[in-house]
Amino acid sequence: MIRSVKQFGCAILTLLLPCFVVFFLLCTVGIEESAFARTSFQQSLPQSTQPPAKPASGRIVRFEQFSSRFVMPRNIDVWLPQTYDSLVKDSAQKFAVLYMHDGQMLFDSTNTWNKQEWGVDETMTALLQQGAIKNCIVVGIWNTGKTRHSEYFPKKVFYRLPKKMQDSLLQSALQNKVQSDAYLKFLTQELKPFIDSAFRTNSNRESTFIAGSSMGGLISLYALCEYPQIFGGAACLSTHWIGNIGWNNGVIPRMIAKYLLEKLPTQRQKSIKTHTIYFDYGTKTLDSLYKPHQIVVDKIMTKKNYSASSWMTKEFAGEDHSERAWAKRLYLPLQFLLGMKE
Repeated sequence: MIRSVKQFGCAILTLLLPCFVVFFLLCTVGIEESAFARTSFQQSLPQSTQPPAKPASGRIVRFEQFSSRFVMPRNIDVWLPQTYDSLVKDSAQKFAVLYMHDGQMLFDSTNTWNKQEWGVDETMTALLQQGAIKNCIVVGIWNTGKTRHSEYFPKKVFYRLPKKMQDSLLQSALQNKVQSDAYLKFLTQELKPFIDSAFRTNSNRESTFIAGSSMGGLISLYALCEYPQIFGGAACLSTHWIGNIGWNNGVIPRMIAKYLLEKLPTQRQKSIKTHTIYFDYGTKTLDSLYKPHQIVVDKIMTKKNYSASSWMTKEFAGEDHSERAWAKRLYLPLQFLLGMKE
């Protein structure tokens, strides 16, 4: 009888242990996911009250409340390297352009909600001084906080989801409207033409790049797929393949994979790259959920004929889902996209 009770207890423990592990993981990533809510609150404060970012090097030109026919107005911060003015004055030098999402998190940690930053200006300056990358300016596109998820969730993926999931996401996370296609129209039809007219830029695809993390990584890849004639490369750090933690059942990643099979540009020849794509992920907090989905995407990249010269995926053991983590490894995607070697 005692042995039977012990065996029964062991069986129950064996069954419940995976549940406890899953519960612990969800609690851990839930803490990280709640950062999205805190970010939305902090960044939905009037942008005009935010003090100008103070870069460690170079300078920032801010366009406050840049208006749009497609999306809400927002601040645009354009970072210019120290050499920009002299090169523009003394030569016919033109600059590549890197468009980055969550623009208020890029340059100055004293102004951010979590006192972290990407350190874009420091990393860009170091790489430029080393001659490791081509001359480039960075356009930081602020999110509005309130509409961030709606603007970064790929619309054509959304409409592949079951109706019940669509309705739930619209109410809980997407402000009752998926605005990613409108956001990309803002980037390509309004912001890019303005940047190309206001600054000395190379406007061609080979000199136009886009980057972001988390949902910003997802919208960067979506931008390249929707506008392959405009964007020559994308850096997608800690890409939020699950789309929304409340629906972490694998449906959204599967629909993303189906979309990529149809829309991701195919490299015609491995030796001739038309697009360059960088992915990475950590192993802690939200990033701990990404590896299985990244493996699926990597298989699609191979199927689409991407090779080591046009595609990179990196895992960073022990790194979490934060600006501090992305800042540590930012040099990698910058070198991969903007490197001097062709």
